[in-house]
Amino acid sequence: MTQTLSITGMSCGHCVRAVTVALESVVGVESVAVDLDLGRARIEGRAEADALIAAVVAEGYGAQAVPLE
Repeated sequence: MTQTLSITGMSCGHCVRAVTVALESVVGVESVAVDLDLGRARIEGRAEADALIAAVVAEGYGAQAVPLE
């Protein structure tokens, strides 16, 4: 299953790494790709959206689920 989050507050590579590590720590996540320019994260796996958002917010960034297109 693929989920996409809109991430706010990222401004550099360190931010991307922090968000990536936070998302990878969520149970059920298989892979993560964070795009600084788009401000989005694509997550593969069976993690709950609420858990993904909570992990990003805990790192100090904003996050919300992007509806499937």
